[in-house]
Amino acid sequence: MNYNTSLEPIILKEYGRNVQMLVEYLKTVEDVEKRTEQAHALVELMKQVTPTVKETLETNQKLWDDMYIMAELDLDINSPYPKPEEEVINKKPARMPYASNRIKYKHYGRNIELLVKEAIAKEDPQEREDAIIYIGKLMKSFYGSWNKEVIDDAVILENIQAISGGKLNINLEKVREDNLFERLYKAKTRKHQEERDNHRGRGRGTNNRKGGSQRRRRN
Repeated sequence: MNYNTSLEPIILKEYGRNVQMLVEYLKTVEDVEKRTEQAHALVELMKQVTPTVKETLETNQKLWDDMYIMAELDLDINSPYPKPEEEVINKKPARMPYASNRIKYKHYGRNIELLVKEAIAKEDPQEREDAIIYIGKLMKSFYGSWNKEVIDDAVILENIQAISGGKLNINLEKVREDNLFERLYKAKTRKHQEERDNHRGRGRGTNNRKGGSQRRRRN
């Protein structure tokens, strides 16, 4: 009995050992035409082994490439696709560089920093002020999503100045007086939710009483 530990390792495990043995058999067929004909039949078998893969031009070429790979590129057939190059197969993927830009305040996110850059680029004073107000509203909203306590407008303004390197500023008294940094959205309070649930409960009770009185009238 042959154990897997004593056999050659499987090159492409998704096809299994039997397909790899058939590829090895192909290499022993002497007639090129017969070898090519059996290679086409083997590709059809490989499609059945991997039924989840949709049949397209790219997937068909991949099947032929995989057969070449299992044959270690030592397969002389009249393939509809060129034999894959060994340099391409053995080429290691390039290392992905890590993002070097650090977020100053992670609870605000990177998009806030991008908005700050856009605000700095605005030349019109009114447009820049509107951008600062919008950024302040967003920052207060984001902060409120992760923290129960309310953040002071002065802290928001300090953070905007820190992110912008002191290039963005707005009068703090004006912000407080006109509530310019008001949150864009407010979380539902527990009291509001309880009042809503109680209102629904009273509605159901009224419907039940009406239904009971109707049943008594029919009797």
